[in-house]
Amino acid sequence: QVQLVESGGGLVQAGGSLRLSCAASGRTFSRNAMGWFRQAPGKEREFVATISWSDTIYYANSVKGRITISRGNAKNTAYLQMDSLKPEDTAVYYCASGSYTSRPSDYDYWGQGTQVTVSS
Repeated sequence: QVQLVESGGGLVQAGGSLRLSCAASGRTFSRNAMGWFRQAPGKEREFVATISWSDTIYYANSVKGRITISRGNAKNTAYLQMDSLKPEDTAVYYCASGSYTSRPSDYDYWGQGTQVTVSS
């Protein structure tokens, strides 16, 4: 059974930092990209960042310079370091495993999400 589990969300003040983690289990993920998406209430799921199996990285323009994606050596963990957080970063953050794109439909496996709330 494939499972992705996110952790690290929480409440933080504007300008603060959070580090999200995603642990994948159940199959070999080394050849998959690991992506992060977010969804705010009433909005569509939005691409945040993705990292390929060879560690090529692509960020959404809205987070570039404030967010860093990485993955562990075993390739089955992914991290999202978020700095200089803004209230508009408030959302449920999801990690996903799939193809190296910004489209949610290209990702086959999804975590349950972790809430990030940034207060002003």
